[in-house]
Parts: sequence; C-alpha cells; structure tokens
Amino acid sequence: MTRVRRGYTARRRRTKIRLFASTFIGTHSRLTRTITQQKIRALASSHRDRGRQKRDFRRLWITRINAVTRENKVLYSYSRLINNLYKKQLLLNRKIPAQIAISNKNCLYMISKRIIQIK
Repeated sequence: MTRVRRGYTARRRRTKIRLFASTFIGTHSRLTRTITQQKIRALASSHRDRGRQKRDFRRLWITRINAVTRENKVLYSYSRLINNLYKKQLLLNRKIPAQIAISNKNCLYMISKRIIQIK
C-alpha cells in the first residue's frame, strides 16, 4: 500500500481554523487544539447572546417608555399605554414608542391622548 501524504489537506483545514481565531490573544490564536476549543466556545457564546441581546433591548425600550409615561403622566403607567395600544389595534412594537419617547416626549403624549379620545 502506498503512503498517503496528508500535509496539504491538514494544512488547509488548520489555516481555515486559524483565520477564524486570528484576533484571539496568545495561545488561543497559535495552537490548533486551543483554537478549536475557543472557536466552539465563541460560537456558543454568540448564539446564546443573540437571544440575550433581544431580551436586553426589549427591557431597555420598556424602561424608556415607562419613564416618559410616568414623567408626563401620559397614562400613568407603561402597562396601561400598551394595553390601550392593543385595544385600539395600533400595531406599534416597543422600539418605535421608545425612540419617540427619547426624541420627542410631546409626540408620545399626543399619541396617548389620541388613544384616549378614540374610546
């Protein structure tokens, strides 16, 4: 049986892994075994944190809307504002009212007053 020279295939596989880990520090970017371990860990962290990022932004938007509604006494609380939005079938996610609350507080106040008038 003839000898198989595997250098080319193995080198290509390792360089592909090394390109992923080129920004890692120390051994994590130099040794093949630790590079593969760190790659697995990095991909797992990024997958986990995508869900966490959505959660954190939703909490931030809710906090911003609630702060402005309590400050201006729009509808006295965030939950009542969102409840009235759903009752009137105004399909606004929490991101848009949060941006309105940051940029123009009076606009959010006008929206809430309009919701109350439609009753």
